[in-house]
Amino acid sequence: MQEQIDVLNEDGTFTGVVKDKEQIHIDGDWHRAVHIWFVNSKNEVLLQRRAKTKINHPDMWDISVAGHVSAGEGALISALREIEEEIGVTINESELTRIGELKSQSVQNDNTYFNNEINDVYLVRKDIDLTEMTKQDSEVDGLMYIAIDDFKKWIEDGNPELVQHDEEFDLFFSSLKVFEE
Repeated sequence: MQEQIDVLNEDGTFTGVVKDKEQIHIDGDWHRAVHIWFVNSKNEVLLQRRAKTKINHPDMWDISVAGHVSAGEGALISALREIEEEIGVTINESELTRIGELKSQSVQNDNTYFNNEINDVYLVRKDIDLTEMTKQDSEVDGLMYIAIDDFKKWIEDGNPELVQHDEEFDLFFSSLKVFEE
């Protein structure tokens, strides 16, 4: 059975309708997702290479961890679940800092995949060695740390292997400045 997701109104309120993940994207329904950025003490950001079998953005570098908020589940619980599922790491709620909420809309795969998401964005400042992570093969093909300055260059250069999240990148970098102050 596919993951069940709450259908939302564009303002993020619940409609009372629940659909499976595939149908949400066929119908273009608004739904909630979580994006979690990991940064270590060396000022490196963790990126994941999406599995080649993913429907959207296969085999591209992306946010450290991301996933849908399951029906009846809150964003914080979903974030903790997705971290454990995708990279095999268990963290405490207190290690997650919510840095914002962003709406995202896109149409992909020859107009067959409609992604209308409200993303709760989190930052985790923690040293976790790559050898301590266990990637979920169905979701993640690889993990790597990249220096923040190199990551900025990837963005500026429009690296074709990086999923572009322009508004979210701005939020991420501005939140790092707050942590440094």
